[in-house]
Amino acid sequence: MDITMNKFRPALLMTICCGALLFALLAAAQGTEWEALNREALSLYRQGQYARAETVARKAVEAAERKFGPSHPNVASSLNNLALFHEKQGRYADAEPFIRRSLAIWEKALGPNHPDVATALNNLALLRKKQGRYADAEPLYRRSLAIDEKVHGPNHPEVATDLNNLATLYMAQDRYADAEPLFRRSLAIWEKALGPDHPGVASSLNNLALLRKKQGRYADAEPLYRRSLAIDEKVHGPNHPEVATDLNNLATLYMAQDRYADAEPLFRRSLAIWEKALGPDHPDVASSLNNLAALYQAMGRYADAEPLYQRALSIREKTFGSHHPYVVQSLNNLANLYTATGRSKEAEALARRVEEIRKVKR
Repeated sequence: MDITMNKFRPALLMTICCGALLFALLAAAQGTEWEALNREALSLYRQGQYARAETVARKAVEAAERKFGPSHPNVASSLNNLALFHEKQGRYADAEPFIRRSLAIWEKALGPNHPDVATALNNLALLRKKQGRYADAEPLYRRSLAIDEKVHGPNHPEVATDLNNLATLYMAQDRYADAEPLFRRSLAIWEKALGPDHPGVASSLNNLALLRKKQGRYADAEPLYRRSLAIDEKVHGPNHPEVATDLNNLATLYMAQDRYADAEPLFRRSLAIWEKALGPDHPDVASSLNNLAALYQAMGRYADAEPLYQRALSIREKTFGSHHPYVVQSLNNLANLYTATGRSKEAEALARRVEEIRKVKR
């Protein structure tokens, strides 16, 4: 059971209006309907209200098409956002045509070697990765990297982002020997370009720590996680969601080593931060509840684990609908708990529900 929430923040894998491009576009469109819709969609996204963000993003696409024409780069930016909201709901097949159209617009309007084309290629690669289509994702990531190296030079933060993303793809395939030099190069670029205490460096350290953890190199992973945590606490303060992510990831390392007493206060602190910062019904809160429940289950504290699993399931059903992979994960977690406590009938009922979901997905 994968209970780790990995922080690949500097990768900006599915950007809102392509990251920095957002601000340039909005500056050129002050007071327009399109700007207002983009702001509303971004706000809903940050609140974890992906379905509502999708509705607003569709209106933003329509507004951009009316104002700029169907082949304008601003339309591509709104299409990119719309794809993001579909991806966040696990609707990868629905997201793909929006990403492909945004890529086509940018290539035609800006040329095949423009940085925005690299962004679209990266986003399409992420979608392929989410679908398990690793062989399709790799050439897209590599082309994105080639564009950014040509445009920015080999030591630019955008190149570090591309290296990081390609490394995460390799890590997902257990290609650790391929991933490690890319993670190390991306970390070196970020440290030199941004300084040793930049949040991007913290995320790069976190990714390298995750690789160490997957390799079973726990002693090597811990100082990387701790340095990431120290940077984020210094930059953001002790109650920021990024700090919660660091705490969570360090806790999962401790849990992998059966250091349950060390893990529990970190999981509890991360949950408290997310609940306060994001609200009680945010998807990140559900993941945090799931992680703490898994810890309690591993400790044999079944009565403490069950309500946390149930609350996580409720949040995920409300946010993503009844057929999302996260819902399946929560159902499986509860079923495993029921099996461990001898509640076979309840476990079988959940297993049947999981099978029904998978039949629909086929």
